[in-house]
Parts: sequence; C-alpha cells; structure tokens
Amino acid sequence: MSHSFSDDRPSTHTPVGLIAVAWALVGVPLVYGLYNTIKAASALFGG
Repeated sequence: MSHSFSDDRPSTHTPVGLIAVAWALVGVPLVYGLYNTIKAASALFGG
C-alpha cells in the first residue's frame, strides 16, 4: 500500500511584518519577565 504525502491545499503566504509583530507580542513580555526574575533572584542570592 502506497501513501502519497502530497497536499492538495494551496500554499499560503504569511507576511513577514505579521510574523514580526506576533514575535514582538510574545517576545517583549517574555524578555521583561525574564529581566524581572533575574533581578529578583540576584537580590535574593547576590545581595
């Protein structure tokens, strides 16, 4: 039995700007949270 992996759906193109905005929406809060976590941990452990 042979399986075909070809997809009959048309390929979609996501604009690069939309990808950048989506990453910014995730990345900015992530970096802010990591910064605050490291700052709090250094106050606890580093003095």
